[in-house]
Amino acid sequence: MRSKRSKPWIHRNSRFIIGSIATVGAIITAYLAIKKLTGGIVACPVAGCDKVLESPYAVVFGLPLALFGFIAYAGMGTMAVAPWLINPDSQKELRSKLENWSWLLMFVGGVSMTLFSSYLMYLMVFEIKSLCIYCIGSAICSLALFILASIGRDWEDIGQLVFTAIIVGMITVVGTLLVYAPINSPNAGQQNIYGITTTSTPAKVALAEHLTEVGAKMYGAYWCNHCKDQKQLFGQEAVSKLSYIECDANGKNPQPNLCTEAGIKGYPTWDINGKFYEGLVSLENLAKLSGYQGSTNFDNP
Repeated sequence: MRSKRSKPWIHRNSRFIIGSIATVGAIITAYLAIKKLTGGIVACPVAGCDKVLESPYAVVFGLPLALFGFIAYAGMGTMAVAPWLINPDSQKELRSKLENWSWLLMFVGGVSMTLFSSYLMYLMVFEIKSLCIYCIGSAICSLALFILASIGRDWEDIGQLVFTAIIVGMITVVGTLLVYAPINSPNAGQQNIYGITTTSTPAKVALAEHLTEVGAKMYGAYWCNHCKDQKQLFGQEAVSKLSYIECDANGKNPQPNLCTEAGIKGYPTWDINGKFYEGLVSLENLAKLSGYQGSTNFDNP
């Protein structure tokens, strides 16, 4: 009498592996989302993370892209473990349906996440021209989830699965291009990147003039959101009086050689009296650090 063939190892353990990988992806994206929302600096073992994570591509609908990544990974992890929460004895039919539907949803999610991650890798290499180890790690997690969702069970209708992948892929590609269309528009892009919308009070102008007089310099990059926030604190007139050094060769009036000589690693970085201060600095602190003696009533005209 023949014994019933046992399930392949990958079929028995695929849900556990998917849940584990989704957890890793969720941790990566949660870390990036929290740092983005709080304005913190991401610890990165390689150069270039800040350029990628501060680029306009890292924000979607006004929220950090990493936040949407966290939601996607959390969803994949939830679908992986959901059938385990159903009692197999008393709710056998419900568990069977949940297993089938969760597999389909994990496959759809894997296709969508892999395609979107592939586009982000393209942007990172050819548009931003810098590498982010966290982004690469997330892309690897997405690809692994897609592979496991594809081979983690015995699919009955491969043709239907391929058709589903094609439809989901088309929707993902079109949706991705529409989301990033405003960023890829050259007319809108330059205005958003370089434009300062706030006005300057006399105290802000006086502080900017003082900083220049004492030789203080602000190192930054055109794509850096924190650099733009720093300039917004000063306002249009005051910014024009600052000694600003553009570190990216693709920016306006770039001087990357000066940034390299100064050893600048993050943006913005202030050089005040030979000391370097990295990150967004309040006007009050800039006044103290530079020995400014004028009015500090920066908010009132």
